Amino acid sequence: MDFNGLSIDQAPPISAPLRFFLTAPLFAILAGFLVLFSDPEILRTRFALESIAVTHTITIGFFGFVMLGALTQMLPVLAGVKIPNIEKVAKYTHLSLVFGLVFFILAFIDDNKLFYLLAMVGLGVGFLTLISFIALSMQDVKNFTPTVKNMAISLFFAFTSVLLGLMLLGEYVSQEIGSIHMFLANVHSVWGIFGFAGILLIGVAFQVLPMFYVAPSFKEFCLSKVAKIISAGLMLWLILNLFIPSYALVAKIWIATFFWAFATTAWLKLNKRKRKVSDITIWYWRVASISLSTGSFFWIFDEYFDSQYTVLVGLFFGLGFLLSIMMGMLYKIIPFLVWFHLNGAGYMSIPTMNEMIDKRLSKLQFFMFLFSFGGFVFSFFMPQFLWFFALSFIISMVILEYNIVTCALLYAKIKKTKPDFDMSAFK
Repeated sequence: MDFNGLSIDQAPPISAPLRFFLTAPLFAILAGFLVLFSDPEILRTRFALESIAVTHTITIGFFGFVMLGALTQMLPVLAGVKIPNIEKVAKYTHLSLVFGLVFFILAFIDDNKLFYLLAMVGLGVGFLTLISFIALSMQDVKNFTPTVKNMAISLFFAFTSVLLGLMLLGEYVSQEIGSIHMFLANVHSVWGIFGFAGILLIGVAFQVLPMFYVAPSFKEFCLSKVAKIISAGLMLWLILNLFIPSYALVAKIWIATFFWAFATTAWLKLNKRKRKVSDITIWYWRVASISLSTGSFFWIFDEYFDSQYTVLVGLFFGLGFLLSIMMGMLYKIIPFLVWFHLNGAGYMSIPTMNEMIDKRLSKLQFFMFLFSFGGFVFSFFMPQFLWFFALSFIISMVILEYNIVTCALLYAKIKKTKPDFDMSAFK
């Protein structure tokens, strides 16, 4: 692995990112159960209350938690800045987000005004506090790498998406759905997916692919320009939708083209990697690249089809792209964190990163996920089979949680023993 340019000494305590990573699969499991016990027609509309509950259980509970965990870990290491009181901030914002999301789910299942309000408070405090702490710490950044620049841009879209989400929740609290509710919901979802998640993951890929896979570095144009070009496309999409919506297709083609280009580039970089050993994370990157390309194509033309096809687009972006790439990263990042923190504490007799997770279980988890993803797309046309693929998804996420917990327990077990070397003199 290549540690060049990393500020290893600035890494936060492992508990800061790990609490987010451990929680994410639990909400994915819950989303699976929500689908299992929902009306099969849930895939037909994105605006039904049940659909909103399921969607946000995944987008906030899995995507949001993984991305926030990654930011708390990677920003100090990549940019060399220390987020103040990160252990306490991570602990309390995590609790606030869990509290808020649980009430969010209950609110949309029961259509309860009090629950909407509690969800608004919990999610608002959790997201805005952690985003603010991260953003303020970036003022002292000296090592402004392309990955860090992408993180900064993605935080802007995260902040905006959260504010829009809180505004939308506020309308449910007041029971007065405004005339621009649908427009705000579209901006909230598009900026959240492409601006926050998409740009952040592209930035992380700049670091992760060369570091973990010894793949060739991205070209300077991709490193310095792509995030700015996508951001400009998202701004253009907003302006066109506000004033001349008939031309919004231009901005969609702009955005989709550069995400398709990233998917293609990532695929080619993995083909040229120096470590040709294939593992489960490579398969996740492959699925993510194909899904991103397919989803981008469908998204461009979704307005020419029935509105229910937006859900199909969401399946490719949400499960095929975002969930795949995040699970692939978790299988690399979590063993690395365990190894890194134990090694830094003076433990030498520890398993390698490849030995921390059972490869047979990770393969089973991948195939169960792939089966459920394909099944959800199939169930869009044959909804009576949705329950079967929901079960497959639940099993896949249970295995993922088990694999992450195994790493955490290994860390806790080794920490109880005496280090091979006393590292106190180096602190």
